[in-house]
Amino acid sequence: MITVIGSLKGGSGKSTLTFNLAVWLAMAEVKVLLVDADPQATLTDVIEVRKEEGFKPVLVARDKGALEQDAFDAADETLIDVSASDMDSLRYAISRCDRVIVPVPPSQADIWSTQRFIKMISTIERASPPEIIGFINRGDTHPAVQETHEAAAALVSLPELRFIKPRLAQRTVFRRSFSEGLAVFELEPRSKAAREFLSLAAVLYPNLIG
Repeated sequence: MITVIGSLKGGSGKSTLTFNLAVWLAMAEVKVLLVDADPQATLTDVIEVRKEEGFKPVLVARDKGALEQDAFDAADETLIDVSASDMDSLRYAISRCDRVIVPVPPSQADIWSTQRFIKMISTIERASPPEIIGFINRGDTHPAVQETHEAAAALVSLPELRFIKPRLAQRTVFRRSFSEGLAVFELEPRSKAAREFLSLAAVLYPNLIG
């Protein structure tokens, strides 16, 4: 399966999600093609840190030159981290993918951006539209803050998007683990963040845990 992790707005947590999914898939002995087509190359940076620290499993991030069918065919799963700062790569990746995963922080600006992203996807020529999956990323941890629930309700109302309930909260361990080249469930396997991520991964890849 070819999965694009994308959005039109920066700061959504695309690279963090892509990296954690890549580690998790590699641990499940899935052959993963990991493509960093974002000019910021944050995913490439964290994988370089992981390599320098000698962490296993070893990951390799390829650049946008790997956005071609032979590379896709050689992998069990493909993860593509791409942003609107390279619109050509974004549109090409969407034209070839099976699904698009959109991490959505809980703000009105991010909801508007997601709506624009969905509209953009609909303009890309392909035989059938990709599945678009949205979830709340960097959600509030305080129960009195309603913005996360309101953003979730807004995503549910978007007919072109499949909203999934597992959400990732705004937790410092995501940033800390990323900076150390580790997935959150490697650094703190008993943490709330690890449980949140594993719940999300189980919904995104049910075939691997069934």
